[in-house]
Amino acid sequence: MNKELALIIGLVIPFLGTMLGAAMVYILKKEISIGIKKLLLGFASGVMVSAAVWSLLIPSIDMASGLYTGALKMIPAVVGFFIGILFLYLLDNVTPHQHIRGSEPEGPKSAISKTTKLFLAVTIHNIPEGMAMGIILAAFLTGETSITTGAAISLAIGIAIQNFPEGAIVSMPFEVEGNSRTKSFILGMLSGLVEPVAAVLMILLKDILMPIMPYLLSFASGAMIYVVIEELLPESYDNKHSNMPTFGFAFGFILMMVLDVIFG
Repeated sequence: MNKELALIIGLVIPFLGTMLGAAMVYILKKEISIGIKKLLLGFASGVMVSAAVWSLLIPSIDMASGLYTGALKMIPAVVGFFIGILFLYLLDNVTPHQHIRGSEPEGPKSAISKTTKLFLAVTIHNIPEGMAMGIILAAFLTGETSITTGAAISLAIGIAIQNFPEGAIVSMPFEVEGNSRTKSFILGMLSGLVEPVAAVLMILLKDILMPIMPYLLSFASGAMIYVVIEELLPESYDNKHSNMPTFGFAFGFILMMVLDVIFG
């Protein structure tokens, strides 16, 4: 596969997943049930954790093998991962937002509407996925041998699969908040637009970022793990015991792992 086609696939497929998920607002007659939502949130968490490990963290360590020897090759993975956690923590705390099932707004106080806060909450957490896709594509385009076409495709497919239920989970509560189906669809779709934007930014900066690529891979991994631990899993359990998120997580993790092995 040529680089141009891989680039198109990497940028379009994840966003297409969000768009198709958001379109469920036209098909489903009512908001997704709590049980199904828990299953989907667990599934999305499993996909993200699996992608963070197989598609980002392990390639970071492999790439660092050419820079360091012995245990020192873990430096980029450790440093980048922790900075990724801190980055999302800071972004979470400087941006006013509110999660779908959250009763209280988070971040600094703001007079913006609840719909806008819901939109910002999803947008914030799509940033690391977009960065991850862009970093993988940037490494691939620069000829980094540890990143194959298959690795880029598997990550794009994995993010798209995870984005589909997320798009539905996002767009339907917008309708419940009193928005029209069309506006809810557009808001759900636009919440995923930050992914290709972040990806393109990483690609445009590839020549500058190439020397620190191992750190960037682990950075994206840490940012994705933060989203899972801080938001997706707590929301999926919602202070009540349930096996649905657990099974969803397992299915998502296995699916992403299989995709990475098949395409990678």
